[in-house]
Amino acid sequence: MTVAAAAAPERPAHRDPNVLRWLGAYTASMIGDSVYFMALAWAAARTGSASGAGLVLAAGSLPRALLMLGGGVLADRFGPRRIVIGSDAARALLVLGLAAVLFLTGPTVAVLVVVAVLFGAVDALFLPAVGALPPRLTAPGQLARVQGLRALAARGSTIIGAPMGGVAVATGGPSLALAAAGVLFALSLPLLLGLRLRPLPAPAASDEEAATKAPHAWHDLVDGLRYIRRHPLLGPLMLVIALSELGFVGPLNLGLILLSEQRGWGASGMGWIVAGFAGGAAGSALLLAVRGRVPRAGLVMGVLALVGGAGIAALAQVPSVAAAAALAAGVGLTAGLAGALCGALVQTAADPAYLGRVTSVSTLFTYAVIPLSYPVTGAAVALWGTGPVYTVSAAVCAAGGVLGLALTVLRRAELPR
Repeated sequence: MTVAAAAAPERPAHRDPNVLRWLGAYTASMIGDSVYFMALAWAAARTGSASGAGLVLAAGSLPRALLMLGGGVLADRFGPRRIVIGSDAARALLVLGLAAVLFLTGPTVAVLVVVAVLFGAVDALFLPAVGALPPRLTAPGQLARVQGLRALAARGSTIIGAPMGGVAVATGGPSLALAAAGVLFALSLPLLLGLRLRPLPAPAASDEEAATKAPHAWHDLVDGLRYIRRHPLLGPLMLVIALSELGFVGPLNLGLILLSEQRGWGASGMGWIVAGFAGGAAGSALLLAVRGRVPRAGLVMGVLALVGGAGIAALAQVPSVAAAAALAAGVGLTAGLAGALCGALVQTAADPAYLGRVTSVSTLFTYAVIPLSYPVTGAAVALWGTGPVYTVSAAVCAAGGVLGLALTVLRRAELPR
């Protein structure tokens, strides 16, 4: 049901039942994701083939990368709520079906690869749509707080989902863990069905004319990319997102494993560093969720990106696990807040009619293109060591901050009051 947003007083997002229903559905889906990937990894390991297990774990990345932009088109064409509901329903059925297969028979590489590919394809529809929902649920002035709540839910889902998946695998094998993931996906459906959507604002004359000239999905996609390129704020923001992710993901994922091995810190040391980063990122999410709005958001975002880049460079130079964990907490705090502000600026600057396509482009960098940097990071560390690689990665990350500060439209960007 769609209800009009009359001139009622603006309700804080953390007290808005509509936002909380969306947040609950999103959290259930994210916990389900964590449990699913844990179960899939264990099922792949039980096939007895190391190469087959690697193939299973990588199989979902390709359809996610190829179909992500198309997922944004569908979210704008049919509405993000429909796409999110359909995606979670499809994931529930797919994962419960795999749970039944593994309960009756042993895992095979072929079956797991097919499920991973299908799950990746559905993910490509889910991710842009779930990111396009908040502007249809609450007032523009609450979108920064929603970004903080979403980031906090994502961090909490990882903390809850990984142990839940591990316990389920240890208790009943991958089939039980997959069944738990399927139930979590299904739990999101009644919450999503209860959402009340705000009507979209009337499109500008130019946007209305463009819509009449885009009867096909391909035209919608091209129109969306053109819209981003011509937008004074969104185009530069996409560059900031791309640079920040390229410089950030490699060192903090694969690079951290290699750094811990070189320093002799071991898995426990790496665990403390990851915990420090997660704590800092959760702190930034909580800060934004409570505060709701950060003045001079564009300027703050650029400065924090520079500080986060410096922290990444320093991470390869610290002598102890304790110092690395403390530094990682600072990186998580600055980078997490910069990323949340960037996401809030994207959602408030984009015309809601284009938000699915805009979200798909920004999401593509994080979930599809960036993982392709892992082989490059690994090869570079093998050739030159962690220090130079971390320095280059920090420079790439900092370049996003420099771009944000150098361009007036980004530096002066503000969130709605």
